[in-house]
Amino acid sequence: MRMIKKIFITIFLFQLSFLNTLSARPAPDSFADLAEKLMPSVVNISTTQTIKTTNNPFPFQFPPGSPFEEMFKDFNQPTERKASSLGSGFIVDKEGTVITNNHVINNAEDIVVRVGEKEYKAKIVGADPYMDIAVLKIESKDTFTPVKFGDSDKARVGDWVMAIGNPFGLGGTVTAGIISARNRDINLTRYDDFIQTDASINQGNSGGPLFNMDGDVVGINTAIIAPNQSGSIGIGFAIPSNAASSVIDQLVKFGETKRGWLGVRIQEVTKEIADVEKLKNTEGALVASVGEKSPAEKAGLQPGDIILKFDGQKIDTMRTLPKLVSRTEVGKTVELEIWRDKKLITKKLTLGRLESSEDFKAENKPVNPKKEESEIEVLKITVRDVSPQDIESRKLDKKTEGVVILEIGNKSPLTGLLQAGDIILEVQKNKVSSADDLNKQIETINKKGEQTLLLTIINNNNQRRYLGVKIN
Repeated sequence: MRMIKKIFITIFLFQLSFLNTLSARPAPDSFADLAEKLMPSVVNISTTQTIKTTNNPFPFQFPPGSPFEEMFKDFNQPTERKASSLGSGFIVDKEGTVITNNHVINNAEDIVVRVGEKEYKAKIVGADPYMDIAVLKIESKDTFTPVKFGDSDKARVGDWVMAIGNPFGLGGTVTAGIISARNRDINLTRYDDFIQTDASINQGNSGGPLFNMDGDVVGINTAIIAPNQSGSIGIGFAIPSNAASSVIDQLVKFGETKRGWLGVRIQEVTKEIADVEKLKNTEGALVASVGEKSPAEKAGLQPGDIILKFDGQKIDTMRTLPKLVSRTEVGKTVELEIWRDKKLITKKLTLGRLESSEDFKAENKPVNPKKEESEIEVLKITVRDVSPQDIESRKLDKKTEGVVILEIGNKSPLTGLLQAGDIILEVQKNKVSSADDLNKQIETINKKGEQTLLLTIINNNNQRRYLGVKIN
C-alpha cells in the first residue's frame, strides 16, 4: 500500500509539473487593457499625391497635319488629379517620431497623421525602400505617448501577438493572433526576413505595429497574402523589430541608410555542389561573381569561393550573408572564413557602402549568330563556341571563352536548370575553351566514374552562376 501511494504521488507530481509547463503562458482572457494602453501610440496616416493623366476618349491618334488634329486637340491635354492613400504607423518618442512603411508615404506630397481625434502635418525624416521602412516627424510641439521596441529574436512561433492599425480607413482597429512562422522570404524586399502572423491584417494596416503581450513592438506590419484581392486570410507578414531598429536609427541620425557592402553575387550551396567541393553540409554562400573594384575584389575573393563565416558568424544559408553584411558598419574590417579548393582559408576586408556602390545591371540579351554547332551527347545539348559578337553584344570580358547553349534536349539533365543562350565557362572549375574541349572534359570525368558535374555558367542576364548536375 505504501508503495502504491508513493507511485501515485510521483505520477501526480509529474502531471502537475507537465500541466504547469503547458500553461506557463495561457491565452489572455482579454486584450482590452493592453489595447487601451497602446491605442494612443498608434496613428492613422493619410497621404495625397498628384497624378497626371491624358484625357483622350478615342482609341486612336490623328496623324500630324490631319484636319481633325486641331478639332480634337483639347482631348489630348494632360490633366491632373489628386490621389490619396491610407496607412498606419506608431510613435516611438515623446516628440512625435513616427515609424511606418516606405510604400505608405512613397511619392507623397502631403502627409497627415491622425493621433486620436487630432490631426497633424508630418514630414519625412528618412525612408528606406530596401526594407520598406520610413521615419516621419509630426510637426507639432505637443507631447505624445510612445511605445518601445521589443526583442523580436525572443519571439517564438505560437506566441500571442496583437495588431493595431487603420484597415480600410477604419482607424483604431485591434486584431489578435499568434506568430505562425519566422524568417519568411516572400521576395518582397532585398532583405526579407518576415514574421508571419494570423492576426488579421488588411489594406491600411501597412506600417502599423505588431505587439507582444508585454506591449512591445516586435514587428512592423507590411504585407499579406490575399488571393484575388480578397481580405485577410490569416497570412500576414511583419518586419522583425530587431532588423528594423538598426535601419530606423540610421534614418533618424543621417536621413538615409548606410549599409555594409561586400560586392559579390551569391547563390545557394546545393547538395550536388557540396559533394563536388567535399563539404560535409549544404551551408555557406557560394560566390558566383565578384564586382569590379569592390571590397571583395580588393580582398582577393574569387568566383567559386564558399563563404562559411562572416565576422565570426556562421552562414547557415545563402540568405544569411546579405542580412549580416547590411547590418555591419560601413568601413569595418571583418574576417571571412572561406572554403576554396577544398581547403579552409581566411580573408580580411573592409566593407564599403551599398548605397554608393555600382550594382550588377547587365540585362542585354544574347545574340546568336550563325556558327558551327556541336552536340554534347552526355548532356544532350547543342552548343557553339563563344564568338566575338557575343562578347561585344553582351559586354562580356574580352577574354571570355566557353560555349553558348543553342538547344536543350528533352531528356537532358540540364532541362529546367539552364536555357538557350546560357554560356558554359567551366567544368569542375576547369576552363572550357571550345565545344570540343567540353566534350573531352566530360569524357574524362565519365571515365573517372564521377557522377556530378560542377558547371560555371553565365546566364541570359549576364550573371555568373554555379550549377551542380547529376550525369550518372
